[in-house]
Amino acid sequence: MEQQESMQLEKRTISSRFKSFILQCKRVFQLTKKPTKEELKIIVKVTAIGIAIIGGIGFLIHLSWELLK
Repeated sequence: MEQQESMQLEKRTISSRFKSFILQCKRVFQLTKKPTKEELKIIVKVTAIGIAIIGGIGFLIHLSWELLK
C-alpha cells in the first residue's frame, strides 16, 4: 500500500515538474526575438573566430606533440 502511494506521489512530482518546465519554456519563447541580419552577421563572425582560435590552439598542441616524439 505504501509503495503504491509512493509511486503515485512520484508521478505527481514528475507531472508537476514537466508542467513547470513547459511554462518556463513558454516564458522564454515569449521574451526572445528573432535577430536582425546585422546581429546574425556578428554572431556568425564571433563564432567563426572562436572556432578558428580553438582549432589553431589544437593544431599547435598537436604539432608540438609530434615534434617532441
